[in-house]
Amino acid sequence: MSEMIDPTVEVPVEPVVAETRDGKPMSKMALYTRRFMRNKPAVGGIIIFILLVLFSIIGPLIGRWDHIELDFLNLGTPPSAEHWFGTTASGNDTFAQVALGTQRSLMIAVTVSVGVTILSAIIGTAAAYFGGWTEKVTLTVIHFMMVIPSFLILSLMSNRAGGNWIVIALIMVFIVGWYFPARVVWTTALSLREREYVHAARYMGVGGFKIVLRHLIPNIGSLLVINFTLGIVNAVMTETGLSFIGFGVKIPDVSLGSLIGSGANTITSAPWLFYFPAAALTLLTISMALVSDGLRDALDPTSAAGGRA
Repeated sequence: MSEMIDPTVEVPVEPVVAETRDGKPMSKMALYTRRFMRNKPAVGGIIIFILLVLFSIIGPLIGRWDHIELDFLNLGTPPSAEHWFGTTASGNDTFAQVALGTQRSLMIAVTVSVGVTILSAIIGTAAAYFGGWTEKVTLTVIHFMMVIPSFLILSLMSNRAGGNWIVIALIMVFIVGWYFPARVVWTTALSLREREYVHAARYMGVGGFKIVLRHLIPNIGSLLVINFTLGIVNAVMTETGLSFIGFGVKIPDVSLGSLIGSGANTITSAPWLFYFPAAALTLLTISMALVSDGLRDALDPTSAAGGRA
């Protein structure tokens, strides 16, 4: 007679540890990479993003024309062997402008996303850890910033920047970029401040800011990575909106937003001036959205979308 198993007794289950082919435990980075690579749309997104980065770097070098150089023999001409993406009504080469515009939009987006990620991580985790008046003041500022018309303030301040993309990026970080991610980080860090390793560090005399930097922020790394990728999309769309209405990057510098804004006025007579920068912008936003979804699934152990590693 087989032995009866008492259903009320918990049977210990050994955790499943991913291993390599030689039987060694797989590192977290290798596990995340394998789960990410099993997500085909995410891989396609990162390939598109890499191609756009290469286009922004190599495009201005391989093009036959500079973005400010005028060809008076080809004014408003469609794409041809001499001008691959056509020319503007003034004779500017559209290929050179789209390549430089993609480069400028990427530089703004990455700068803003890095700044927002770092600033929101520090502010959100510090507010959650210290609590008290620090938390109250931080949340009051965040909630106040969330109800004011931030895009209007950003537009007015960017207009005073004179088209300097560095100043515009800083404004986007400190005025409209950090507060919503900081609130998300604060919500996540609330549960971390009660963990055993935080209490142990506090009892050992470790300072509050060191605990925030060494223990809290590293343990929300997956959230920060996702915020970074989504921040690139948000920064690109914000910069595009600003440049489209004339408050962003200004001539002689160009961005995808300024090119789309100028091309929208000639979409019937010279559609190539609108469609090429719009295609670059669309590919950029779609690629980062796919990469963000892939990172979320790869870093989330409960997600089945990434597949078993």
